[in-house]
Formats: sequence, structure tokens, C-alpha cells
Amino acid sequence: MGHTRRVVPFTELGRGDVGRVGGKNASLGELTRRLADAGLRVPPGFATTADAYEELLSGHGLRTRIQDQLDRLHDGVALEDVGAGIRSLIMGEPLPEALTAEIVAAYEELGRELGRSDPEVAVRSSATAEDLPEASFAGQQDTYLNVSGAVQLVDAVHRCFASLYTDRAIDYRERMGFDHLQVALSVGVQVMVRSDLAGAGVIFTLDPESGFPNVVVVSAAWGLGETVVSGQTDPDEYTVFKPGLKDPALNPVIDVRIGAKRRKAVHAERGLTDTVDTTPEEQARPVLTDAEVRQLAEWAVAVEEHYGCPMDLEWAKDGITGDLAIVQARPETVQSRRRTTTLRRCRLTAAPGDALAEGIAVGEAIGAGAVCRLDTPMDLERFPAGAVLVTSITDPDWEPVMKRAAAIVTDHGGRTSHAAIVSRELGVPAVVGTGNATATLRDGAAVTVSCTEGSRGKVYAGRLPYEETETDLSALPLTRTRVMLNLADPSAAFRWWRLPADGVGLARLEFIVAHQVKVHPMALLHPERLDASDRCAIDQLTEGYLDRGRYFTDRLAYGIARIAASRWPDPVVVRTSDFKTNEYAKLLGGRPFEPVEANPMFGWRGASRYYSDGYREGFALECRALHRVREEMGLTNVIVMIPFCRTLEEADKVVEVMAAEGLRRGENGLKVYVMAEIPANILLAQDFDENDPAVTTLIRILLPRVQALGRPVGLCGQRPSDDPAYAAFLVRAGIDSISVAPDSFAAVKQHVAAAEESRYGEDRTAHIRIRPAQADQPSAA
Repeated sequence: MGHTRRVVPFTELGRGDVGRVGGKNASLGELTRRLADAGLRVPPGFATTADAYEELLSGHGLRTRIQDQLDRLHDGVALEDVGAGIRSLIMGEPLPEALTAEIVAAYEELGRELGRSDPEVAVRSSATAEDLPEASFAGQQDTYLNVSGAVQLVDAVHRCFASLYTDRAIDYRERMGFDHLQVALSVGVQVMVRSDLAGAGVIFTLDPESGFPNVVVVSAAWGLGETVVSGQTDPDEYTVFKPGLKDPALNPVIDVRIGAKRRKAVHAERGLTDTVDTTPEEQARPVLTDAEVRQLAEWAVAVEEHYGCPMDLEWAKDGITGDLAIVQARPETVQSRRRTTTLRRCRLTAAPGDALAEGIAVGEAIGAGAVCRLDTPMDLERFPAGAVLVTSITDPDWEPVMKRAAAIVTDHGGRTSHAAIVSRELGVPAVVGTGNATATLRDGAAVTVSCTEGSRGKVYAGRLPYEETETDLSALPLTRTRVMLNLADPSAAFRWWRLPADGVGLARLEFIVAHQVKVHPMALLHPERLDASDRCAIDQLTEGYLDRGRYFTDRLAYGIARIAASRWPDPVVVRTSDFKTNEYAKLLGGRPFEPVEANPMFGWRGASRYYSDGYREGFALECRALHRVREEMGLTNVIVMIPFCRTLEEADKVVEVMAAEGLRRGENGLKVYVMAEIPANILLAQDFDENDPAVTTLIRILLPRVQALGRPVGLCGQRPSDDPAYAAFLVRAGIDSISVAPDSFAAVKQHVAAAEESRYGEDRTAHIRIRPAQADQPSAA
């Protein structure tokens, strides 16, 4: 071992050195050496080698003594006893003098490069089997932050070596089939980024929940990044549309969600770090600007392209210099292993009632069992297999408990917290960041945890029945008739990205307004007409917005953008708001702005509102949101559809209002559709359904008249999925597209293919539209 290098600087390492310095340190070396030209900033540092660790194990028969302890584990001795025994053995064996000397020398050289003595560094473990695409050891070994001075550094390195045998690490290697003594440990020593004075977080180069590949998701919280990873805080979350990054004229940040951020980790006066409360101002303020989010996303995409696979990165911002930096990068190990041609869905088959607790949904699955509330992972013995784990937060020590759970519910944490990441890897549904689960859910009570209803996971009383289905998407037929989706909930849009749909035939703004905006647009613009109670409620909801109209356009634009991004570059038809007066009145602050109508169904709705004095300003906000999505974010696949338009004169007035807000038909490819819904309302004097001759006759009349003008005609509704004969009628009539709920897509695709086979025979495939490949980037304004 005399000529073996025990310490190597990052500048001399690359991804081929995983066996030498572990995945984490090899990646830091790769980023340092290969991605500097992309502007990537990585704090400098060095790593101890696997040979240095093996040198420690060779001293005084330490390897044999560790094996003896592992044999006890296989003989039935408790995991925690074996783990404690091995860690004690390693800490009791002094580090070799040569290794200590090389660590101190490298640390002093690092100080000289920085121009200061005893620089603060982060000391991180990096196992030689860590961060592989087929397994992730991330978070299982120790990390020490804010380490200063040679004595403290050497002690931290020693403790990292011992942490290769934490209970969670032993358990994981047992479960994954790794030979414990074939896994070595490297320790990375990296200059600290003063994120305690700014912020830090995690980046995924795909949507971590659905695997949707066209976005980068950045989470951010104040202080050191450990609160995000551990789930001690609920971070901000920013979603960036990857194709938009290639055009500097666009702002590709398509969603921003401000988290509570009630806690942050900072440097402690004594000890390494401390966790403290954030101020109200910090809780309300976003951690990052759009420009900073874009910078991080550009770096993340560069790393993904370099590695050739989805990535999971950690970033930090220095509060002194203002510089951003990437401090870790590893392959993403959950969604990248899923088959993209198979769609697995779960759904409740009984009405659930009100939720007992709600939070962020993780896992797109359902689990049921008895609640078992635990305060610490040391209570493993009293956790029955198949129970629902309810706790405040989790960390890697909880993993032996988590793998026995039917579902997991936590008070704190976001989509990139430990609880969320491990739940995905285990395939266990989880609801994180509920805020009150440990106080609300009764120990021993039967509950059902549902993560299949959009971004919000819910915990319901009782064991509810549910079903699981699996669809082989590769077996679905091609059709010449476009089969599209009806979508309303932006938070659920990404989950359907695998469906080979031809776009979105109907995206309803009402859902976004009701669930994400929640306020009547005119109430935002004219608070003087509200009572004190509504003004107070709106003040709380729009905290941080000086311009209340901007609150409306932000929420609406982010919702539209998520839906449009999920199907890019295929068309997404967005219907402007079609609330009826009684529905508008139910929005916060809505009552003073809405008349009481005897029959709101045929009253002041749709197009007639948009140019009227009572709502024109509100419609202008809708137009600004659509303009922002198309022109600023670059999602020009958005088509605008106007509902309930009674006359040509009314259509002209609406188009004029849209143009005044920058939405000019034909400009930058903008198409404006109209819903053909009024004639049936006029002609029918009694109840009818879609098969009524009045409806089918009107469809037959409408199609040739509109198609003769080169305009497409589509139908949005559930009937084609419920009735194959109705789908066949539409195909025979020559419909251009049929838009249905995602759950019905596969069935309708089959119905349409069968109808086309009957109508066209062997010529059916001659005019099949092949879906275009993903475009490199959206077009700019």
C-alpha cells in the first residue's frame, strides 16, 4: 500500500472512478472536470480513496472482526446490536498515520487555494456501490457540515467510515443483495457553500412523481439543504419546461408553489448545525428568482445530457457571494426504472367521504391498514407488517420500518423529502406534509391512503375497496381519428404523459379558477365592493402580491402551462371560463358581482360575459394568463376555445377584446375555436341524450359545413367511452377528433380503431396521423 494514493482532488476524478471513490465523489469529479464549459459551479475539494478505507480494515484484523458481527446478524441477533458493535469496532481503530497526514495536507492546500486557514468544509460519505442506476445508497451514511480545523476534519472522516454500518445501511445492503465487505467507503471533503445565509435544495430532471421527462423540478428552502432532504420543512417547488430553456427569449418556469418553509438549518455557535424557526417574511417569500431557477435548470439539463440519464442533484446558494453551486449529482433511481409502455392505475371503487388528513401525494397508488403512530424508528418491534406508518418526519433510520408499511403519512416534508424519495423506491404510497396527521389519526384506526386523486394525497376512514388496472400502451392501435384527452386538474396532467393521445381536446379553466385561484377575478380588481370578511380572506390568500390581478394571472397561467406542457407539441384546447352566474357567485368575493338568475344555464355565461362591463376586466385577466403561457413561456400549442357564443356579432366582440390583450387570432399561430353547443339548446324542447336524432342530425350537418372551410371538428364528452356504437357513429360522420377522460382513453382508442376498420377497411391505415416527435423547443413570440 506504500505507493497507493489515499487522497485525490476532485480535479483528478471522473465517473470512471466509482470503484475508487464512490459514486458521489466520482460524480463531483466528473462535474468539476467535464462540465466547467457549461458554466457549472462545483465547490472544490478532495476525496479519500477506497484503498485508504481498506487500509483501515486491514489493521489489527478489523475486517475479520466485522465479519464475525455480520455472522451474528445472520444467526438472528438484532440489527441494532450488530450495527452498534461494528461502528464501535471501527471507531476504536485509529486511522492509519499516513492517511491522517494526507488528509491534513490536502486540507491545508485547499485553504491556501482559498486564501484562508481552517476553511469550513462539508464532509460526506460516498460508498463505492452508491448512486448506481440500479440502487441508491444516498443518505444512508453520515454527512458533517460546517467542519473547521484539522482535528475536527479527521474525526469527521473517521465517523463517516463507521457510518458505512449504520442500521439503515446494513439493512439496505441485505435487501439489495450486496456483500457488505465488498462495499468500501470514500469520504468527500468539499468547501462549504454558505447556504445557511441563503438557501439550498434538490433538483430532479424529470417529474419525480410521474416520470414526465420534459420538466426540471427544483425544490428550495432557506438555510442548509438538510431540512429539505430530511423533510423537516415544506419547501418551495419550481417546475421548468425543458424545451423552453433553449430559447433565451422565453421564461420556461411554468409553475411556482411557495412552501411553508417554517424551519431552516444554520451554522451553530457550538456544534455543527442547528435548526431554527424562519421568520414570517421568509415563509412568504420565494427562495429563488425565476432567473436563478432557470440557471439551476440549465445546469441540471447539461448534467443529464452528459450522463445520458435522468438525474437527482443537490444545489446550494452562497449568502455572501450570491453564487449558486451544484454540490451533489446522482442518477435518478425510481422513475428511470419504470416501463414507459405500461400504465398502471389505481382507483377507489366506493365513495370515500371527507378526508381525515391531506398532504402531498407520493406514489400514485392506494394503501390501507391500521394506523401505527411512531415517534422514533426504535419502536420497530411494535410496528406490525401492513400497518400505516404515521409520524412527524422520517430519515434513513426509518427505512426498516418503512419497508413494512402499507402506506406512510407524515406531518412534514415535500416531494423531495426523505419520506417521499424512499416511499417511491419501495413502491409504498405516502402522503407527506399533512401538518397534522400525528394529531388527527387515531392509533389503531383503519384508514385508506389514496395518492390517485391528483397532487393532493388523502387519508380516509376505514378500509375502502379499490381496483388496480394495467394497460399495455404498446398494444393500442393507431387511428386516423384523433383521440384526445379532457383534462381539468393541472396537478394531475403529468401522470397521463405516457398515453399516446393526440393532445388535449378540452382543458377547463373553471377547475383552475375554483381550486387554485379560488377568488372571483372582479373581487381582486374591485375590493372596495366587498365586505370586511371577504377582504380579509382575500388579503390572506394573496399575501405577497401588491398587484391582485397578478395573483389571478399567475395561478391561471401556471395551471394552463402544466396541462400544455404535458402534451407538447400536440394541440391543447383551453376553454375560457364557463361558470354560470350562481357558480361565479360561490367564488370568494363573487356575490356582489353576479346577478340572481331564474335559469343560469341560459343566462349571463360564456361569450356574453367577456365584452360586458360587468366582466370584461375579469376576462382581460384570463387573456393575460393565456398570453403569458403562449408568448412568454412559449407554449404555442395552446388553442383558445370560446363557449356559449350565440351570434357572429358576439364572436366579433370577443375576438376584439382578446386582441386588445395581445391575443390576436393568427398571430404566432394562435387559433380560436368556438363550441357548437347552442343549436341543440334551442331545438330541443324535452330531455335528450347524445343519441337523440336532434343531436346526431346536427352533428351530421355541422361536420361538412365546417370541414369545407378547412376547420377541424371535435367532440368532447364521455359518451364515446360508454357506448362503442356512438364512437362508430362519430367515425362514420367524419369527426376529426374525440376527446375523453384519461381513464377512458384506451377503451375509446379501441372503439375508434374498430369503427375505422369497418368504414375504411384496408385503407384505414393510409391516412393515419403519426404523432410528431417531441420538438426541440417551443416557438418564441
